[in-house]
Amino acid sequence: MNDVKGAAALRATVVFNLGTLGAVASERFAARVEALGLKPKHAGLLAALDAGAAASQLELASRLGVAPSLIVALADQLQELGAVERVRDPEDRRRQALSLTAEGRRLLARCVRAAEDVDAELTAGLSEAQRTSLTRGLRLLGEQQLPG
Repeated sequence: MNDVKGAAALRATVVFNLGTLGAVASERFAARVEALGLKPKHAGLLAALDAGAAASQLELASRLGVAPSLIVALADQLQELGAVERVRDPEDRRRQALSLTAEGRRLLARCVRAAEDVDAELTAGLSEAQRTSLTRGLRLLGEQQLPG
């Protein structure tokens, strides 16, 4: 007897639908921010910096759950674009705090617009109530699954 339920059963799962839609959404968002000279991870770092005061590269890596070397590489690229600045901690010369510049805030605003445009494309066939419900449900799932 075959225990596999088939394609219809797979398409009925949350994980399959989120994965499929996530791949499409990621690809579209990446294309939009690439036009700004960024990758989605740059946008994530800009958003993390915007969410709080200046933070060290090590603190950001811990908060975002990524390797410190990735934060250093992303910060180097964002610094070249004039989007972030590094400031040495006067009490610990080894610690460098990152903060957004005016250009960084401008780039972040453009990333937000790109994300909103992709949202509009992806949800064009939904009613306003369905969009609100989807957003609320996805936010709740994310809060339950992701640390912090």
